[in-house]
Amino acid sequence: MYVDTSIIAYLFDRVFGEFNFIRHPVVLMGDYILWFEKRFYQSSVIRGIWLAVSLVAVVFSLSCGVQYLLSEWLHPTLQILVSGIIGSVTIASKMLYDSVKDIIVNPQDINYLVSRDTKHLSASDIHRAAIETYAENLSDGVIAPFLYLLIFGIPGAFVYKSINTLDSMVGYKNKRYEKFGKFSARLDDIANYIPARITAILITLVMPKNKNSVKNIPLYRFYRYGRRHDSPNAGHPIAAMALSLGIKLGGPASYFGKIKKKAWFGEGRESITENDITRALSFQRRFNILFLLCSGLLLWV
Repeated sequence: MYVDTSIIAYLFDRVFGEFNFIRHPVVLMGDYILWFEKRFYQSSVIRGIWLAVSLVAVVFSLSCGVQYLLSEWLHPTLQILVSGIIGSVTIASKMLYDSVKDIIVNPQDINYLVSRDTKHLSASDIHRAAIETYAENLSDGVIAPFLYLLIFGIPGAFVYKSINTLDSMVGYKNKRYEKFGKFSARLDDIANYIPARITAILITLVMPKNKNSVKNIPLYRFYRYGRRHDSPNAGHPIAAMALSLGIKLGGPASYFGKIKKKAWFGEGRESITENDITRALSFQRRFNILFLLCSGLLLWV
């Protein structure tokens, strides 16, 4: 396991965030997807498989090459440090936190975070969307890449990001991507299956409870609501956050001018306030404490 590398990666991201002076690897992955789609698109599952396999193969080969060169060229201590810095670009903890916190001051920025129609959202709807985004992306943007980096090193984290990028760009159930993006969507479901549930458990464990929270939330309680989501994974951290805050997330939302009936997650208030966003973001501080304690234990052992 790449314990030292993953710890450095997480801490580096928490302190420094994104590298704005370079073209982010995820952007480069997106460029490849756009190029492939422009040249080879067909409404075909097979063509979609070729897209996913080719991108994953390229990313795996390059990241394995980087990891090999670091091991050959650098002293072991420097190798761990550089690997951690490289690995940090796959984790988006600081960016996610800052983006959601910004909604409290600039609610109009919600259109950068969600795919639903935002023009006619009420204040409560904006707050709900921000919390849903935060909970869901704790898995996709923080816990999942960290786990893959911890277990498989740089190749694992970057391959995961390639799969996640594929899903975010072509994994839609619409006329254009229903077949072309089907394999990418299923691949993402598999890659996020365990991380999503670990994220939900972490939220249940570390979130502060108050009079509005559901009392004595069992670790499996989130599953009751989470399985109602269209995605086999996204609903679990959302449900865990809703139960911890004592609010309801989800519900009907407008996409491309049409209302989509979505399930409700959690129990409690449907009216969401700025304070609920602040409470949701408190997960970060508590998780950091847990992370440091566990990291210290792993390093000591």
